[in-house]
Amino acid sequence: MTRVRVTAPRQAAKAFPSRFAAGEPSEDSDVGKVFVRSLIRSQLRLALVVACGFLVILAAFALILVYGPGVAETRILGIPLDWLLLGLGIYPVIGLSAWLYNRAAARNESRYRDLVEEK
Repeated sequence: MTRVRVTAPRQAAKAFPSRFAAGEPSEDSDVGKVFVRSLIRSQLRLALVVACGFLVILAAFALILVYGPGVAETRILGIPLDWLLLGLGIYPVIGLSAWLYNRAAARNESRYRDLVEEK
């Protein structure tokens, strides 16, 4: 029995295609700088809204667990209800928050690219 080494063919690393020939649009003009600042502000605003929304939902879950009558003592199939709420309630919220953020951030960047291409 002989050993055979299987490898992928060597290729040059593919560079990502650039839409801008001369560099970043912020370096081109004052209009480009305004576009970049606008993108940064919109992405920051989006991040703050999603983070604050998530924190509000997390605080609501914590308040339900602390002040809900009988939540700590209730068990479903031998599992405490507070654990079920945390496991089945918070993780979907995390996933939904991440999905919404990703979708909105991509939309912001798409709008930015549209503006830069029109310039």
